[in-house]
Amino acid sequence: MLDLGHAWEVRVGFFFRRHAATAAMILAAVAVPAAYGQQASASGEVRRVDAAAGKVTLKHGAISALELPAMTLVYQADPKLLADIKPGDKVSFTAERKDGKYTVTQISK
Repeated sequence: MLDLGHAWEVRVGFFFRRHAATAAMILAAVAVPAAYGQQASASGEVRRVDAAAGKVTLKHGAISALELPAMTLVYQADPKLLADIKPGDKVSFTAERKDGKYTVTQISK
């Protein structure tokens, strides 16, 4: 006689293992890009500007969307954005994290 209970358990177990792996792959593919390429608006104070190198150092409060605590951080920026910015300026800015690098995409006094 065939034990259908055991066969059923094997098939159900296989089904869930198979789909759990698929779900994990989908979540990994979706979750990683969400953490990178995020944008957030913040305000802070300019500490240093190196337009030639395309870098600006900003002291700012916590930016939760980028998972940054309050800190002073060097951001990459298009040199054109930095033309009128100088140390000591209070600024509003939009920053993003992409490929592990932080970049200012907009900045204004």
